This record gives sequence, structure tokens and C-alpha cells, in this order.
Amino acid sequence: MKEYEAVIGMEVHVESKTNSKMFCSCINGKGLEDQPNINICPICTGHPGTLPVPNREALVKITRFGQALNCQISDYTWFERKSYFYPDLPKGYQITQYERPLCYEGNIEILTSKGPKYIRITRIHMEEDTGKLSHINGKTVVDYNRAGLPLMELVTEPDIRNAEEAKIFCEELQLILRYLDISDGDMDKGQMRCEVNISLREKGTEAFGTKVEIKNLNSFRVVEQAIEYEIIRQTEVISQGGEVVQETRGWDDSKSITFSQRKKENAHDYRYFVEPDIPPFETSAIITDAASITAELPIAKRKRFLDEYQLAIQQVEILVRNKALADYFEQTISELKAWIKADNKEFTPEETTKLIKLSANYILTELIKHYSEKGLSFDNSPISPENYAEFIKIVFSGEVSSTGAQTLLLQMIETGSDPSDIVESQGLKQVSDTNALQGIVDQVITENPKVVLDYQNGNENVLQFLIGQVMRYSKGSANPQIAKQILHDTITQNK
Repeated sequence: MKEYEAVIGMEVHVESKTNSKMFCSCINGKGLEDQPNINICPICTGHPGTLPVPNREALVKITRFGQALNCQISDYTWFERKSYFYPDLPKGYQITQYERPLCYEGNIEILTSKGPKYIRITRIHMEEDTGKLSHINGKTVVDYNRAGLPLMELVTEPDIRNAEEAKIFCEELQLILRYLDISDGDMDKGQMRCEVNISLREKGTEAFGTKVEIKNLNSFRVVEQAIEYEIIRQTEVISQGGEVVQETRGWDDSKSITFSQRKKENAHDYRYFVEPDIPPFETSAIITDAASITAELPIAKRKRFLDEYQLAIQQVEILVRNKALADYFEQTISELKAWIKADNKEFTPEETTKLIKLSANYILTELIKHYSEKGLSFDNSPISPENYAEFIKIVFSGEVSSTGAQTLLLQMIETGSDPSDIVESQGLKQVSDTNALQGIVDQVITENPKVVLDYQNGNENVLQFLIGQVMRYSKGSANPQIAKQILHDTITQNK
């Protein structure tokens, strides 16, 4: 039986985060305005006699995006008109780039379950977005707030082979956009829209099969599901002796299937020609400005976190995928290192690594959980990095027990107060004094004679129960290691 492999290329549209639209001075409301048609003007609604003026900020941002994806940048470029007629396109054409895209021949490294892989970038060009159609009570209405927003279109080579690679590729693009503050890239808000070009070919062959385009996929999960479904669908068509038809298909989320929309257009159907109202322009100054936008990219941050902090790859991935979270973590580490230096702490490299890992563990297991439950974020954390670093110092030095640490952390989230003040006011300081603990231990032993006898007879497992009782009587303040030693010594001495 013949085996087939998928050949997949991606087209990704991204709304650029600028102050104004692409060719006019209307506010860029990201298409999220409460009222329709309030950020519009004669230019973005296509009135006769108006002249478009390119948005320099948008050109700088697309150039920086291209640089981050290792693209060549055109030193000279221009815009074209792409002609097609639809109610959400007020001019009857879209100003875009065709012959000479601003960015071309790039690549991006992604980390898949099988290791790193490079995806080649064919082009990234600048264009304007369309309006938005809504279907209400059997009527179609149009909102032009989104019309004319600066839109970047990225096209890859057909280097992707499965749904996992496509999903990771889109996620990595979103991260880069956010790290560079080029776009928020929120797919649920239409700021990033993905389209898949997919065909099948027999394994071991080079020729491409018939390409099908799946449009307007609005989440990473849907990108993955649509590809998996289409691979199965095309395999069945070919296996049954049929031919895959070149077409555009949509995604039905309720049924988890793709469906035919229309015959696929070719480039000549759009009747491209040079935009007569915008002269060609050189890009040297734009390239210089773009290069001045500095930020560490996600792939570099991953590698640095692994090397510098010696965290597990799963921990690093969670940190890097949330820039605010990664920044919070690093600010905390900076505070801890300053504490070590200021107090002349003689930490071994192993102790420093342990301190860093403790900080990461509490963030990734406790803070993320509590913030998610309470609807909080690390962009505006109720616990400052300075206070969180102090919390880690308190835990690391054993000033509070693990139970006390949980109570302390929740109080910090609720109040935003300094952890040392909370420890003092709430009586959370861990008791390590043997004389203070001896009385509690004696009470526990007196009240649990059967358990004590079991321990004396060799059942060491029951000691954990007795430690728990000490913790309960001390309201979580007892040092469990010291309590364990006192219990053992007292019981064996009285045997």
C-alpha cells in the first residue's frame, strides 16, 4: 500500500501595532472598536480623488520582523494594486506588494518533538487590511474600522510536513511578534490569521500534489486540527482513485471538518499593476531604524535560560512563552544575586543554582496557578519581583515551613505586602528551637501511645504521622526536620 506525506506551506497575516492606519491618519483601533465605522476617513473608505501616504512606522516594523526571521531586505521597493471586488474592500482593490516584497528569503528555527527544524520564509510583504462583514437578521453589514490597517503577509516555502510543525511554527511567529512589540498577535481578535496550503505526495517522490488552501484558521488548535483532517481527507480521495481538486476550503469548527468554498484563484486573476499614487522608494533609512529595535528573541532566550539557569527544557518553554513571566523571573534572579553580593554570601555554584531553581519552581507551580485562578497576570503582578525574591530568601533559609510558605504566598497575593512583615504579623516564622519544640513533641507522644508503640516495634512509616501532629499543634510553624529528630530521640530514649 502506498504511503503519502504532506507538503505544507503557510500564509500568515498579521496586523501591525501602529498608531495609525497604513495609508491614512485614522486611529489604528485594531478593529476592536465598540462602535462600527468611527475610525474611518475618505482615504480608507476609498473615496475618489484621495491619495494614500505609506505609514513609516509600519514599514519599520515589518522590516524588523524580516530581520528577526533572517530575511533579505529589499533596498528599493514599491506597492501594487490587487484587484478584486468584495463588500469589505471599499476601493475595489487592495494596496499590497507583489513583484518586490520588502522582506524575502528568510528562515526560522522551530523546536519540534523530533528536534530543531528550519522553515524557509519566501517573503513578507506589506499591505492594507479589509473591513469586516457581519451577518445580522438575514442582512450583511460592513464595518470599515479595520479597513486600511497595516497588514503584514508572510509566506513560507513548503517545508512543513505535519500538523505539529505547523502549530509550533505559528506559535513561534506569535512569540517573535510580541517580543519585538510588532503586534499583539491575538488570533481570537483577528490580529493574526493563518492559512494552510497543503498537498500530498507519495513518500520518496519530489513532485508536488494538487494544492488545497484552508483559509481563516483562528487558533493554533484549529491549525493543527484542520491539517490533520485534510491529510486524512486527501489520502482517502487519492487511495480511492480520485483526484484532489485545487480549491479554497474553510473550517467548520462545530463539525471539525474542512469544506469547499470556491475554486482557487491564480495571481493573474487579481490583475496586479503598480500603484500609481505611491512612488517607489528606497529603504536604507527604514532598515537602519528597524535595526535599532533591540530585543532578545525567543530562540536565543531559550538557549540562554538553559545554559545560564540550568532549568529543565519544559520549565524554560513555559517561561519563554510568556514574555512578562520571563521578565518577572529574570528580575527576581537579579534581586537574588544582588542580595548574595550585598550580604557577602559565600554561595557555591550548586547553592546558587538551587536558589534559582527554587524561584522557578514556586513561579511555575504556585504563582501561575494562583494567578490563573484569580485572573491576575505578570504584566501587573500584585507581588513585585523584589518581594518575590525576598519570599524565596525566606523559604531558602528555612525561616518558614513549606506549609507556612503556602500561607505566606497567598497573603502576599492578597495584600501585596512585604513578606517579612507578613511572617511577623501572622506568626509564620518556623520554630527550630529544640526547647520550644520539645513540649509539643511530648504532648504528641502522650496523646498517641499506640502509634508510638508501633514505631518502637520497628514501623518507621508511622513517624510521618507523628510529624504531622507536631505540625498541626504548632500551626505549621515547627521545623519538620528538627521535629523529626526530636520525636525519634524522645521515643527511642523512652523505649
